Amino acid sequence: MKLRTVMFSLVALGFCASASAQAPIVIKFSHVVAADTPKGKASEYFKKRAEELTKGKVKVEVYANSALYKDKEELEALQLGAVQMLAPSLAKFGPLGVKEFEVFDLPYIFDDYNELHRITQGPVGASILKKLEPKGIVGLAYWDNGFKSFSANTPIRTPADLKGKKLRIQSSKVLEEEVRSVGGLPQVMAFSEVYQALQTGVVDGTENPHSNMFTQKMHEVQKHLTVTDHGYLGYAVIANKKFWDGLPADIRGQLETAMKESTVYANKIAQEENDKSLEGIKKSGKTQIYVPTKEEKLAFKKAMVPVHQKMEGRIGKDLIQSIYKETGFDPAKL
Repeated sequence: MKLRTVMFSLVALGFCASASAQAPIVIKFSHVVAADTPKGKASEYFKKRAEELTKGKVKVEVYANSALYKDKEELEALQLGAVQMLAPSLAKFGPLGVKEFEVFDLPYIFDDYNELHRITQGPVGASILKKLEPKGIVGLAYWDNGFKSFSANTPIRTPADLKGKKLRIQSSKVLEEEVRSVGGLPQVMAFSEVYQALQTGVVDGTENPHSNMFTQKMHEVQKHLTVTDHGYLGYAVIANKKFWDGLPADIRGQLETAMKESTVYANKIAQEENDKSLEGIKKSGKTQIYVPTKEEKLAFKKAMVPVHQKMEGRIGKDLIQSIYKETGFDPAKL
């Protein structure tokens, strides 16, 4: 009887160990934008493909809209291992000490997605991601959001129209200099606080890709939007290095495949979503949209491109020049 009890206990223990061994690896993936933005949709796509490719050995929990952590908290949470994956905007890495990422904040450094992807999908972009590793972070991919437009409650036709305006920006020395280059007053603020700040007049305007503006309903509290396409907003998908390196090789390979597929998906929908969102803003009738002429856009370019030279000491002249070489940009020809 006793032997049978012991045998039963051993079987039960074996069953528990087996069940425990089969428990899925949980990845908490946190981000600060709405679920129906390009980043929100791409993170859900990654969840789907990661779970399919690993046949349920990995479970991805996506937390949108700052549900877990706000802008300023999420990188520390990743480094501490409280979350395993993030997709912060590229401006977030300057305060972490990896200032090279701020090259993506330089105004008018990319004219279109083709130029941009030569960097984000090429050796220059890969070398920048590598610089995160000493911080305990692995860079997995770049995801697009889109090109930014200025909004305010007064018309924006020339750089002078932004003079004296309090403009919300992300925490980035480059973006501070960008706003000052047109006479604006930069206001660093968490993304989740922007709508209320616009509504109450704490800030006069902001810069956003159209999908962020529309999904956060900022167009309801901004009367004017000018399609300046003056800067790029993108994300680096990153993971806690200790967690990522500790994954079984086969699982890590499957997650890398899921990330490649998700990146193609993310970049495809980013442009579509921004076009749809601009149409949505237009249809709302609450915000007047202005598309500058070629000459008007050139005036913004001339006002803002000197920021590139001012930031050479911070970002690295060689890095800026390597991007010029890849894209064919020549500030002297403006």
